[in-house]
Amino acid sequence: MEPSLARVDYLQVVVGDQDGVVTCFGIKKGEAVPVFKTLPGQKISRLELGGALNTPQEKIFVATGSEVRGFTKRGKQFLSFETNLAESIKAMYISGADLFLCASYIYNHYCDCKDQHYFLSGDKINDVLCLPVDKVNCITPVLACQDRILRVLQGSDLLYEVELPGPPTVLALSNGNGGDSGEEIVYGTSDGKLGLTQITGTKAIPRWEIGNEKKRGGILCIDSFDILGDGVKELLVGRDDGMIEIYNFESADDPVLRHDYALSESIASIQGGCVGKDGYDEILAATYSGWLTGLTTEPVHREGGSGEELKLSQEMQSKISSLRNELEQLQIKVLHEREKYQQSSQSSTAVSSVPAFSVNDKFTLNKDDASYSLILEVQTAIDNVLVQSDVPLDLLDVDKNSAVVSFSSCDSEVRSIEGQYGTLQAYVTPRIQPKTCQVHQYQIKPLSLHQRTHSIDEDRPMNTLMLKGQFSFAEIHSWVVFCLPEVPEKTPAGECITFYFQNTFLGTQLESTYRKGEGYFKSDNISTISILKDVLSKEATKRKINLNISYDVNEESVRHTLKLIHPKLEYQQLLAKKVHLIDALRELQVHEGNVDFLLPKYRSILEEADQLLEEYKRQPAHLERLYGMITDLFIDKFKFKGTNVKTKVPLLLEILDGCDQDGLIAFFDAA
Repeated sequence: MEPSLARVDYLQVVVGDQDGVVTCFGIKKGEAVPVFKTLPGQKISRLELGGALNTPQEKIFVATGSEVRGFTKRGKQFLSFETNLAESIKAMYISGADLFLCASYIYNHYCDCKDQHYFLSGDKINDVLCLPVDKVNCITPVLACQDRILRVLQGSDLLYEVELPGPPTVLALSNGNGGDSGEEIVYGTSDGKLGLTQITGTKAIPRWEIGNEKKRGGILCIDSFDILGDGVKELLVGRDDGMIEIYNFESADDPVLRHDYALSESIASIQGGCVGKDGYDEILAATYSGWLTGLTTEPVHREGGSGEELKLSQEMQSKISSLRNELEQLQIKVLHEREKYQQSSQSSTAVSSVPAFSVNDKFTLNKDDASYSLILEVQTAIDNVLVQSDVPLDLLDVDKNSAVVSFSSCDSEVRSIEGQYGTLQAYVTPRIQPKTCQVHQYQIKPLSLHQRTHSIDEDRPMNTLMLKGQFSFAEIHSWVVFCLPEVPEKTPAGECITFYFQNTFLGTQLESTYRKGEGYFKSDNISTISILKDVLSKEATKRKINLNISYDVNEESVRHTLKLIHPKLEYQQLLAKKVHLIDALRELQVHEGNVDFLLPKYRSILEEADQLLEEYKRQPAHLERLYGMITDLFIDKFKFKGTNVKTKVPLLLEILDGCDQDGLIAFFDAA
């Protein structure tokens, strides 16, 4: 089950899970006491608390499929509202009598279950909230969209857009109430960034932003609660790699990470409150497979002087004995179920059914090292994962910073080669009987290392590819979706659209503008244009569409791209040389006893040997990759002139081994 949590009131917690069950419980004397539990049904996608404005928010609202249901805190159902949305509800927010719902691309606003406003978003909606009406005196919904944009609405119209550094996955009101002005929103992104922006009536004002320096997971949930007891609410953050973080506002400006705690599963929901013991606040987190974990402020360590006996309190002793009893009961239950399974598996009349299990998967491009990270999470222990690809991929070493070994999730990183496209397949086999396997497919796109961006540098030398032909807007959009990541599958509204991209490996850029019957693609890297030309021609030929292709090649762009690649090339060549020297230098050190006679540059190689080896191991085939890019650039430059220079490639590779930037540019010009 993937629960959503919320505080009902003092000492009560309500949870919604993937089986459609809403469970409300309290804690008395360390034991969970159920208040109510509903019957199973469709998966619960969202759970929110509501009620009249400025009163305790004690009514429970859950979204399942396209329906919203409401329960009192005692479990009595008082609302069943069928929204008639064509898709399942993905996001929900409640403010008094106002209900804000979002499916993949559609936003709807209802007041007292009557339709008020509607908006069609340009990309997938991940979350929604509304600024507090009692503070800003008007209804201002904010949509968090996959294209790195917050869309601020007024009625059914777009008021303005806010550009963010990553795709926002979750929104929360700052301090739980939007701050003093009621206009402050905290957002978390899928690449692990956290920020606060002020949504005024005319524009957004960014207040602070925290990058993801430690390369932790994406942010899934945010709450504000004074867990440290200093009178200022802290920011509680849950990530998809199992990290729980507490940020404190020491300087009153930017938050500072005060505490973190690693769980072995992604955090589906997080709340602060007083649940387990009177006087001690807790952070309650719900994980993907259905665990509820509480982190308490109650001191659990006791210190004693020398010779002093540490006696366990009566409460602690009873807690330990109840845990032991629970464990014994679980073991008996497991044995009983195993016996039952053994008997039925040997029976001639029993029918074997395939056990159903859900996989939480994520295949995302990391901007920092231009690699794809594949994260698979299953609700039970994973036996094995087989990864198969029909295109060449580099498998990178993953150094997870969480100190927890997880049996229910798997994380791997791969780097693709642009121009080579196909499918990556993951066969996931969990530890359940009978043995079952699920196959998940991920597309490796022709320009797989490109990432959407808000703008590009217009001053760079650009090459242009122009397409004209009898194709519709939907057809050319489907070709762009096939070629590039992060493009919404739905055809954009309007007659024309422009997307900007940046290559995460090289930093080159691409601008694509297209409409019915024509498309323009501009890039400072001629290889990008060459890949697009080949793939788009192939896609048009498949559909028997005749394309008129023309291009404008800027000679200066080749030099510009070489200048971008060369520093990376020099760094990797130097790293490779240093790594090859390490064994010889270590041998010298063993023979001579000390290394004082060595030159300082060789001594520094020995001192940094472990870091150098680690970096080299983490970036396999990095140098070959750069050689390949320069070779492709060389071939593509002359391909557009109608010249085949493949016979000169061995000479180019010789030059690359010891060549400076000017010599390389001279070779490109002379050829």
